[in-house]
Amino acid sequence: MSEQPPPNPYGAPQYGAYQPPRDHPQATTILVLGIVGVLLCGLAGPFAWVMGGRARKEIQASNGQIGGLQQVTIGWVLGIIASALLVLGVVALVVVLGLAVTTATTSGY
Repeated sequence: MSEQPPPNPYGAPQYGAYQPPRDHPQATTILVLGIVGVLLCGLAGPFAWVMGGRARKEIQASNGQIGGLQQVTIGWVLGIIASALLVLGVVALVVVLGLAVTTATTSGY
């Protein structure tokens, strides 16, 4: 009768090399959207924010079965920053256009 080794409490294979969990399938996409949102096009920011929030919840609920939390978190934060900059840009545009219309109608030229 052969004796069985004790079960591994960490979920890694008993024999062989440790394999880290695979990253979330959208981790790279969220990171890229966050970077693009901050640097190039603010419209990508809200997508990174929403997708990143969803992916973070999925990763945390997986109990270590899904990786990529750092990538997703960075993309999520950049998405929040890009969204805030987008909102500030829209507010600034509305203020400038409002001032231009007000100045043009009251100047008398």
